[in-house]
Amino acid sequence: MASTPDIPLQTRVVDDKSPICIPFILSQLEAHKKRQIDRPSNEPPRPFIIGLNGVQGAGKTTLVRALAETLQERQGLPTLVVSIDDFYLTHADQLALASAHPDNALVQYRGEPGTHDIPLLLSTFTSLLASEPTHIPRYDKAAFSGLGDRLPPSLWTPVNQNPSTEPPISVIILEGWLIGFRALPPQTLREKWSTPSPSTRTLHKHTLSNLNFINEQLASYDAITNMLDAFIHIDAEDISWVYDWRVEQEAQLRRENGGMGMSDEQVVKFVDAYYPAYELYYDGVREGVFKGDEEKRGCQLRLVVGRDRSVQWKEVI
Repeated sequence: MASTPDIPLQTRVVDDKSPICIPFILSQLEAHKKRQIDRPSNEPPRPFIIGLNGVQGAGKTTLVRALAETLQERQGLPTLVVSIDDFYLTHADQLALASAHPDNALVQYRGEPGTHDIPLLLSTFTSLLASEPTHIPRYDKAAFSGLGDRLPPSLWTPVNQNPSTEPPISVIILEGWLIGFRALPPQTLREKWSTPSPSTRTLHKHTLSNLNFINEQLASYDAITNMLDAFIHIDAEDISWVYDWRVEQEAQLRRENGGMGMSDEQVVKFVDAYYPAYELYYDGVREGVFKGDEEKRGCQLRLVVGRDRSVQWKEVI
């Protein structure tokens, strides 16, 4: 059989998620529009905010692209995709955080709760919700030899700049691997750390004090989670597959880039850096990010994928 050229990994992930997610979002959007009817006449319509959390490597990027295209091009709704990655601390602030907590491996590099600029994120979304002229930060992950840094404001993305000539943003998709994570009560965190399950991989590598630190930082993320109108969660039957998927992704990158990319050992170390948050907070996402809010019952869609990244089952929470 003739060989075929390598195809980028992301394009080989079959998009069986959009046909499920798009009707769900359109129904949620219709309900949102009805709720806006009674707003004061001098107030602009409130943008509809979608939170999207996906296990890394499970097809989140493909889904975000399809969802944004459907809303923007087919539904005619000005749509903005925002990645929480663009709100990482500046390089200088990240260095200061790491220096202030030299024994906490969880905050030596970007990624975990506490390494984002939450005041900037909240002020940006407050501006977007008011349909005001806004500039969306951009983050360069390649800066400082891969340590990363925020780009200068002159390079941020402008939106809602000309209300007289173009409609304001009406749908915002906020995506990221920890969107929807909520802090745990201290006793619950202690129990997870002291009585790990057979599937626990990384919690034992960190002290309770260091885990408590990121848990305390995560509490400030609730303000943005509470702004969400709908939530999509791409889950996996086995969350540890994130290691395998990242190994496969890097192997593909090495084939495409002449051998450049992380080795399998480096991938494991890389995933280990953020995996504790999965172990601590993923159960909460599965139970529902709007748990306790009766007005948002039914506003979360959970898709569970198998080892091949295909959807095995779904539920509305």
